[in-house]
Amino acid sequence: MTGDKTQKICETKCLWRPDVRKKTKIDEFREVVNKKYSNSFGNYQELYKWSVEQYSDFWETWWEFGGFIYSSPPTQIVDSSLNITQVPRWFTGAKLNFAENLLRFRDDHIAIYATGEGQQGITAVTYEQLYKHVGAYSRALKSHGVKTGDRVVGYVPNCSASIQAMLGTASLGAVWSSTSPDFGITGVLERFTQIEPTILFTVEAVVYNGKVHDHLGKVKKVVTGLKHLKKVVIIPFVHKRNEIDISDIPNGMFLEDFLAEWESDEEVEFEQVPFHHPLFIMFSSGTTGIPKCMVHSVGGTLIQIAKEHVLHCDLSRDDVFTYYTTTGWMMWNWLVVGLFSGCSLFLYDGSPLLPTPNVLWDLVDKLGVTVLGTGAKWLAVLEEKGIIPRETHDLSSLRAILSTGSPLAPHSFHYVYNNIKEDVMLGSITGGTDIISCFMGSNPNLPVFEGEIQGRNLGMAVEAFRDGQPVYNIRGELVCTKPFPSMPTHFWNDDGGIKYTKAYFAKYPNTWTHGDYIIINSKTGGITMLGRSDGTLNPNGVRFGSAEIYNIVEQFEEVSDSVCVGQRNAAGEERVVLFLKLHPCMEFTQEFVRRIVLAIRSELSARHVPALILPITEIPYTVSGKKVEVAVRQMIQGECVKNRAALSNPDSLDLYANIPQLQAW
Repeated sequence: MTGDKTQKICETKCLWRPDVRKKTKIDEFREVVNKKYSNSFGNYQELYKWSVEQYSDFWETWWEFGGFIYSSPPTQIVDSSLNITQVPRWFTGAKLNFAENLLRFRDDHIAIYATGEGQQGITAVTYEQLYKHVGAYSRALKSHGVKTGDRVVGYVPNCSASIQAMLGTASLGAVWSSTSPDFGITGVLERFTQIEPTILFTVEAVVYNGKVHDHLGKVKKVVTGLKHLKKVVIIPFVHKRNEIDISDIPNGMFLEDFLAEWESDEEVEFEQVPFHHPLFIMFSSGTTGIPKCMVHSVGGTLIQIAKEHVLHCDLSRDDVFTYYTTTGWMMWNWLVVGLFSGCSLFLYDGSPLLPTPNVLWDLVDKLGVTVLGTGAKWLAVLEEKGIIPRETHDLSSLRAILSTGSPLAPHSFHYVYNNIKEDVMLGSITGGTDIISCFMGSNPNLPVFEGEIQGRNLGMAVEAFRDGQPVYNIRGELVCTKPFPSMPTHFWNDDGGIKYTKAYFAKYPNTWTHGDYIIINSKTGGITMLGRSDGTLNPNGVRFGSAEIYNIVEQFEEVSDSVCVGQRNAAGEERVVLFLKLHPCMEFTQEFVRRIVLAIRSELSARHVPALILPITEIPYTVSGKKVEVAVRQMIQGECVKNRAALSNPDSLDLYANIPQLQAW
């Protein structure tokens, strides 16, 4: 990294500042900490430093401040003598129930709004109704033999029934896992066969991109491969019940029949379980093999995500909160915990671009959405399409936009503030399925700087490591040096924890290595994401992340998308290959390539310029919307991609095979 680049990072432009006259939940929490521990912290940075140095005190105080419901209090918060690699137990002795905490409000305030592509109108469920519905699911599941520790799964869209099924499962102390209908049969079976579910919730069809997609054909094949299933519950989602034939679905029954005997005004019985009891089984993307099964705990998931919602997003009962996601992405689990704050969740299923690219902005105005979450890709697509919401919509309710899934490019920051809304907190957030939460993210007490995540989250001892030491203003590997409650308790069927240790603790002693490159700005405290370290480019000994290239080339009006990977020859030398997907009617010319090269050389250095820049018609993505660099690298090396089922467009990989310019090296 050059000195010029470091200087540029330190002088990044401020795009938004918080109104210091407004007291946030972080301010309230800081006052509680000051009083309890006789401190005099005056700002977020001081509070953050204390939260990672005295992490046991921090999590204990948040447990008290958050108002969590429990039947037995903890006898110990955490054994601070154990390092992060020993995966210490948290809140020993505490007993609680995840669903009970998310259903602590039981009134006529709207808990869930839901709609989607092809759906007529918006459905609304109050907190009182949600409590009663979950009770019916809970009793029905119990009647079919579901008990503490059993696995219940959903092959479901983002709708109210999916949340109710999950909460009904959690109420019993059972374990939930889900995938979305866009997953193929192989992808679903690779996940669910490992965890042996007893009940499957699913739908008969979904609507996406203006088309009705039958789902029962896939369901039948999935069910055949799941030997431990006792019941398959079909939720009519597109068609009416009398239009759906489920006669060839083994052990199939309609949701209405599943719940029929169990609708009542009885109180829900919430099974009290230990803090570390399993709640969710999440899966790695599976692009390099069979997906790993990460087990997340009841208590760790709850208090970590609730911290992010209440403190870092300032959520309250006054908010309408949405995240454009599917049930196959961890952001669905993250979104659902919003119920703990008492806000109204808004669920949307289908394409965010139909019937028009403004469909979500229409709903922001209609429902008064205050916090809108999305993937960075959606914002980039809107920018490409020339959508200017501030000219067509009111958006007066909107106070925060959250983005994740991939690094948010600097030009996307400017797009938001120039074309969507000037007075909005743009919270780029990052973490992952591995921790079912965020390491860094939004913060109502901190400014937003161009291209940067606002700051490190409370209780998360994040550093950028180079050669095992923290560095600032230059690229380093994202690590976490101290334990936190939402670490996976273990991997499913990982005897001896070998896979777990290899995944996170193999590189640095006593340190969690997450697999991303970042830069921490010593002046602003903000963080720049540089992409996955497993996709690190290293030509001639110069290491850099692919996101550095994307941030430059995707600003060109000709470029629709790109993927940048390394190619090695027999001598072990590496060169960088950049593939560019152009907008229709744009030409791939030598003049265009020359401008790309000049931009990369000017913004980064001559050593960052790819050895080859080639046109391509499609870029591979996972079903959760992440660019797949590893599989592209394998294809151009002539290697076999083990698991195409993890991709939303697996056939796109064939475009990268046998390219003449790559075979000559």
